Amino acid sequence: MKATISWWDLSGSEQTIDSLRDHLRAEGVEPWAEVQGLRLKFWISDRETNRWGAVMLWDSAADLKAPMPPNRATELIGYPPTDRMATDVEAIVEGAHSGRPAGRGLAFEPIRKAS
Repeated sequence: MKATISWWDLSGSEQTIDSLRDHLRAEGVEPWAEVQGLRLKFWISDRETNRWGAVMLWDSAADLKAPMPPNRATELIGYPPTDRMATDVEAIVEGAHSGRPAGRGLAFEPIRKAS
């Protein structure tokens, strides 16, 4: 298996973690559901460092140069990832958990109003 990781420093962009989260909620997730060889994609954020990113887990035989959905994060943010890496995956384990399906993430939780 392979993993790819992309991180954007949002300091030079008009986009925010909240605006990018809105994009995921509206249209950003579903196009990835049909990508051949993609095992898992999850989007990540870090408010303390103002960073946004994605981690993708791929089958070993996946063609990472095959056509994929448009990279809307790059389009919205206005520049390519600040950091990008591709690496081999040495091992995977799923830990003990509640047994319920994992939630879809913060982008799909009820919107909380700032107090």
